[in-house]
Amino acid sequence: MTELPPDRIEGPAAWLAADMADGAWLHLLSPGEAAEIEAAARRLAARDTDLTQVRAADFPLPTYGPRLAAIHRDEVMAGRGFAVIRGLDPARLSRRENAAAFLGLGSHLGALRPQNAAGHILGHVKDLGRSPDDPTARIYQTHERQTYHTDSADVVGLYCLKPAKAGGRSSLVSSVSLYNAMRERAPELAAVLLKPIETDRRGEVGPGEGPWFNIPVFSWFAGHFAGKYQRQYIESARRFPEVAPLTATQRAALDLLDALAEDPAFHIQIDFQPGDIQLVNNHVLFHDRTAFEDWPEPERRRHLLRLWLAPPDAQPLPPVFAERFGSVTPGDRGGVTVPPDRWIAPLEA
Repeated sequence: MTELPPDRIEGPAAWLAADMADGAWLHLLSPGEAAEIEAAARRLAARDTDLTQVRAADFPLPTYGPRLAAIHRDEVMAGRGFAVIRGLDPARLSRRENAAAFLGLGSHLGALRPQNAAGHILGHVKDLGRSPDDPTARIYQTHERQTYHTDSADVVGLYCLKPAKAGGRSSLVSSVSLYNAMRERAPELAAVLLKPIETDRRGEVGPGEGPWFNIPVFSWFAGHFAGKYQRQYIESARRFPEVAPLTATQRAALDLLDALAEDPAFHIQIDFQPGDIQLVNNHVLFHDRTAFEDWPEPERRRHLLRLWLAPPDAQPLPPVFAERFGSVTPGDRGGVTVPPDRWIAPLEA
């Protein structure tokens, strides 16, 4: 069971938008560091290697590796909960080399986890023409706004190959600060979000799993806060006759949570540049993407690569998270339940 959190949670993850104005979350690669990553990517891509099996030893980073580890440890896992690494040029690499670069960097941070029922270890975030009203569609497959949510992994990484013509900004908000604000303004509604709520799997159902899972939006366990949220999927879970409609109190709690996240005092927005890598801790941040207008030419359209990562040093999670993460064992949890022999790293969406 989850435990009751303190009335107010302190720490670097409890930030407001003004706290992020200094841009300390942005890390620029030196020319030498970028060259080291490119060289490692070209070597790995040239080998006849199954990219789902990439390990840190396959992607040596003698110079940049220690700096990457420090960013991950001090900022993503134990700090504000996110970082952006800038300085790669995806135009200098082939599609396989870009995939190798991202998977290789990710292998230094944690175990790769499948992102859908097809076993994709390497995800592609682009508009595939899916409708957000389709209950089997994932919102990242559209050009619509995503709204604030978390992914089903400890850390999500995004690598921008090509930005949109307009829009598609990344938006981040501290779920810790959202809890604090709700606890201060409406403690009875904050308490509602500490209880499990049904959330649609959107068709990504593994063996022995139901079409939805039950996890609280806010959890506190072993001295750690964790948020788990996707409003659209909470709403779409009501399509199943076994799932009761939301109560008026539940809806009021979710509405207040959304209103706070929408407040510019709480969130920041980041424009992706080609080559940007964003790392986000799903337990202390909600993330969003604004709607976007894409380029008419297929080769110019917005395209991000995505990783779901299970770091071995991730925080403890309450047992209820096993409903969605499959396990609560650090380094071996998260993702969609797919046997490892079916994992693939597709180079195209």
